Amino acid sequence: MPQTTNTILMIRPVNFRMNEQTAVNNYFQEDLDLVQADINKKAKEEFDAFVEKLRAVGVNVVVVNDDPSLDTPDSIFPNNWVSFHENGDVALYPMFAENRRRERREDVLETLEKDGFTIENIVDYTSAEEEGVFLEGTGSLLLDRVNGKAYCALSPRADEELFIEFCEDFEYTPVVFTAFQTVEGKRLPIYHTNVMMCLAETFAVICLDSIDDKKERKNVLTHIKTDGKEVIAITEAQMHQFAGNMLQVRGANDQRFLVMSQSAYDSLTKDQIAKIEKHCPIVSSSLETIETCGGGSARCMMAEVFLPRTGLRLV
Repeated sequence: MPQTTNTILMIRPVNFRMNEQTAVNNYFQEDLDLVQADINKKAKEEFDAFVEKLRAVGVNVVVVNDDPSLDTPDSIFPNNWVSFHENGDVALYPMFAENRRRERREDVLETLEKDGFTIENIVDYTSAEEEGVFLEGTGSLLLDRVNGKAYCALSPRADEELFIEFCEDFEYTPVVFTAFQTVEGKRLPIYHTNVMMCLAETFAVICLDSIDDKKERKNVLTHIKTDGKEVIAITEAQMHQFAGNMLQVRGANDQRFLVMSQSAYDSLTKDQIAKIEKHCPIVSSSLETIETCGGGSARCMMAEVFLPRTGLRLV
């Protein structure tokens, strides 16, 4: 089973803004002193430039426009509500914010089918929302597909029991821990695993400083190293510039690239960049408005498509 894919699903925003419903436990979000129309315009420009950069290196980007009637300010982050798997399974996830639940759209799945992908089965975890239990897709789950492991930092948006259920359903070995960030002098849970950790084929970028429990930190490190991956550690300050929110993708000629935002790239030291580039080239794009208002970055914007192809492109 491959760790990386050439196909990425992205949702182009129409009503992007700071989502007041997610700001309660996403401490990366900040209010920009701009009128709403300007924020939306800047987010679209950043989105389009990002897609262009991915396509320029040969990544197959499937872009679906957001539905303006739904009022979904965070639709630009589709990896939280859906994941697409190599056996044709699609998983749908329970979302913490009520207005994010409207992001789950059947027509998005239909677009992929029209594009020649096969969906065999939908695994739906969304009924957990009724009990106030959440697991926000590959924001909460980091999947090591090759080694059959799933990493999860527990938080109000990542429930341990539901995570274990996912691992049983999809045959992953769970690696559970807690990760924290300092907010106004307090250590509070980081809302998503994928802002403090990135798993690539031959390396992992991780903010070890955020795992306060030494046993948990050692366990995570042991798993990564046992699987032969180089550990590239980032600081908490770098994590706040979204240096943990990266994704490895495949471009033209099966070339791997590590994708990140410009702020993430700018926060890295020369030594860290050299370590990454030993494994693969870097693609970075400016996502300043999206990061500031949305509290998410490059990785959150890309839903990886591992679905099998039918071989037929439907028109």
